[in-house]
Amino acid sequence: MNQLSKNKYDLEERTAKFGESIIRFCKSVKLDTISQPMVSQIVRSATSIGANYMEANGASSRKDFKNKIFICKKEAQETKHWLRMLSVCTDKAEDLRIFWKEAQELTLIFQTIAASIKRSEENEN
Repeated sequence: MNQLSKNKYDLEERTAKFGESIIRFCKSVKLDTISQPMVSQIVRSATSIGANYMEANGASSRKDFKNKIFICKKEAQETKHWLRMLSVCTDKAEDLRIFWKEAQELTLIFQTIAASIKRSEENEN
């Protein structure tokens, strides 16, 4: 997990490493009828954070950028939910706690970006 803290200020890299870490973790989860759908959901939401951030960086307009940032925030929040649910299926609570903390930090970062955009828009009017 030290990989996550090395690139705290490079958000593209940070979100990519987060997705990669979730993928590696999920490969270690014993799959059954309950854990399988959760693993699938968490992989989708966790990797979507970085994908949407990449799209935000290539946005065609401020509105498009703002929308993609909002999606990043929503995906980070969804990831926190699935991490909590997955904690019932595995005995790796400490790993899940670290992932949850990172998802929370990403949520707050994207919330801050979204709020900054909103303030900027309000100042223009």
